[in-house]
Amino acid sequence: MADSSHKVRTPLFPLYSNVWNLLEVLDGVSKSQMTHFIQSIKDQTGTPQNPVDWTEPDSWIPERLKNEDAALAKRIWKESKQNLNPRHVFGPFWFINGFNLVNTDAQGKFQISEAGNSFLKKDKNIIKELDDIEGLIKLLSIVASKPKSKKSQLISDWAEFLFEYSKFGTPSTISDTLRRRLNNLLERKLIDREGIYYSITESGLKYLEDTDKYKDDEIKQIRRLLASQNAGQRQILKEKLSKMHPYRFEKLIRDLLEAMGYSDVEVTKEVGDKGVDVVGTIQFGITTIKEVVQVKRHQGNIQRSVLDQLRGALHYHDAIQGTLINLGGFSKGCQEGSIYPGAPPISLIDGERLLDLLTEHEIGLKKRKVEFFEVDHSIFEGETDEISDNE
Repeated sequence: MADSSHKVRTPLFPLYSNVWNLLEVLDGVSKSQMTHFIQSIKDQTGTPQNPVDWTEPDSWIPERLKNEDAALAKRIWKESKQNLNPRHVFGPFWFINGFNLVNTDAQGKFQISEAGNSFLKKDKNIIKELDDIEGLIKLLSIVASKPKSKKSQLISDWAEFLFEYSKFGTPSTISDTLRRRLNNLLERKLIDREGIYYSITESGLKYLEDTDKYKDDEIKQIRRLLASQNAGQRQILKEKLSKMHPYRFEKLIRDLLEAMGYSDVEVTKEVGDKGVDVVGTIQFGITTIKEVVQVKRHQGNIQRSVLDQLRGALHYHDAIQGTLINLGGFSKGCQEGSIYPGAPPISLIDGERLLDLLTEHEIGLKKRKVEFFEVDHSIFEGETDEISDNE
């Protein structure tokens, strides 16, 4: 294994299944052959203006590769049971080299190392060590601290960790390293995803409990209590919204739009509004756009006819786009009709998204400040030779 003092070293972090697949193929392959193969792929990556389609290895391998490169690509594709596209071996290969899962013999051929054999056998100790080095255990603890989270709600804690334990610092790299590690945890069923929300599984919780470094401490217990409190208040807010007077609900949406940066926001008259409840304007660059909003509190799905009615009312208010808000959801037909070629766009905001927006802008919820203290251990960890003999 490589020295573990520097964490989160692999930018193109792979699925472990892809590492297992490639590692088995590499045994006996020469380093020069693998290097040439990767370079041959890179030479044909194309540009954003002229992208190259790599989705069908059975088609592109004979078209774009020759001789040993083609043979190696076919072997990777076949021996992985068509699970590892040879186009995407760079991430797994980087990982394998970075953690010395292979050695090179006198003839320059790869041989699976002792660490590589342990990894192939799915030894818990080496996998836990790799997870720790690459920040997966930390990420799992971040996911565990909340009942469920969107990627955008995880990224600040992940970025804070990266700033301390890696050389990655650009927004795009932070986002990409997070995405790849979430995919790794998803494949291993340590976390689950429902729509855009991530949550820890029972297997993930057990994995954390078996990891000494991240056993529960008082601060994590406080965070879990706060997360539970916030989830409970979110549910209460949803129930309040479903029971409040319709006109007060429309005024709440008005307040939300104003908090989001809309101007000239008005709740329409209850009669003759053509289905429109709130009207406002929003500035996009140098363009001012007028938008109409219709709000519903149905627990079920809104049908396409409601969307069509709102779209038909746009010209009555000189609006060029609309938004349909519902505490429940939207039918498939409604979703398909929201963006229709040649028709004004209609945004759809379901109950969960509405709760997200209300929480973000503190409408219907009040943020309470909670403070707690922890010892700053860094103050007490100076080198002993910094202390003079006279002290």
